[in-house]
Amino acid sequence: MSSSSSVRPNAAGAVDSKKKLTFFANAMKRKDSFIQLFAMTGILLLSMKSLGQKYRIHGLQEDTHDLREEHDSLTDRMKNIKTSLLHEASQDSTGLFASRLRSLFNE
Repeated sequence: MSSSSSVRPNAAGAVDSKKKLTFFANAMKRKDSFIQLFAMTGILLLSMKSLGQKYRIHGLQEDTHDLREEHDSLTDRMKNIKTSLLHEASQDSTGLFASRLRSLFNE
C-alpha cells in the first residue's frame, strides 16, 4: 500500500512538472507575444493613471477658480465694512473714534 501511495504523488508531480515545462516552453517560443502583452498592459495602466491625473487637475482648477471668487467676495465685503465704519466714525463730533479706526486700518 505504501508503495502505491508513493507512486501516485510522483506520477502527479511528473504530470505537473511536465505541464509547467510545457507552459514555459510555449512562453519561450512566443516570448515576443508575452513581451507585447506586458508592454500593452503597461501602456494601458499608464494611460489610466494619466486620465485620473487629468481629471484631478481639472477638479483642482475648478477649486482654484471658486476660491478666487470667494477671495474677491470677501475682499469686497471687507472694503465695504471698512468704508461704512469710517463713514459712521466721521459723523462723530469728537473725531476720537475716527482717528482710532484710521490707526487700526493704518490709514
